[in-house]
Amino acid sequence: MNSRQRRGTILLLLSVLCALGVFAGVFSVIHDVESKVGPETTAYRLKADIPAYQSLEAAADRFEKVAMPERWLPPTAVTDLGDLAGKIAVTPLRKGSLLQQDMIVAQPELRPGQQEIAIMIDASTGVAGKINAGSRVNIYATFDGKSQGGKPDSRVIVSNAQVLAVGKLKALDRDGGSPATGRRAGEAVPITFALGTKDAQRVAFAESFATHVRLALVAPGGDGAVSDGDRIYTLDGDK
Repeated sequence: MNSRQRRGTILLLLSVLCALGVFAGVFSVIHDVESKVGPETTAYRLKADIPAYQSLEAAADRFEKVAMPERWLPPTAVTDLGDLAGKIAVTPLRKGSLLQQDMIVAQPELRPGQQEIAIMIDASTGVAGKINAGSRVNIYATFDGKSQGGKPDSRVIVSNAQVLAVGKLKALDRDGGSPATGRRAGEAVPITFALGTKDAQRVAFAESFATHVRLALVAPGGDGAVSDGDRIYTLDGDK
């Protein structure tokens, strides 16, 4: 082997060694990245906004599946859309947000001894846009006194009532209201409550004979308790 062949062989060996070095470097970088990132898992991101208290099971088409490194995924992240069964959004959910367990709650259900009762609440006498499934409200009824042969008064007929569902705004037909309530044409929302038998009777009575039925939203965490002395109000009480 002459000197030229020896130089060629040495250069070839150096090229092989350099290639092995590059390969080792790339492998090391990939291994380092994989060790930092770790395995991936499935999560879900919102493709569109979802209003508060809307059923998430019915809005499943508003989520898109995304792959994320498991070590970077919040422990509360939803990884299975089956977890949304019977759940509603507890707050408005925004497009682009990662769906997490603390954004959802179980849809309110009846407890033993309760029953559902729905009434139409005039849009002008309810808490516009602030009452949703899961809210707690005090239900007030005002009576003109004529049908009872007494003076007009306002009464708390049910305190801390649980709202199960809020329907869509509907037009009230002038001929569809009860003459006893004095209701006029306008807009109303069907609201469903979970109540015991006695409270359901009170609400049904007020729906039929009160001039107006109004809702007062109870602050979160409050019990809506009303003292006995404050449950009935008349103008005479301010004198």
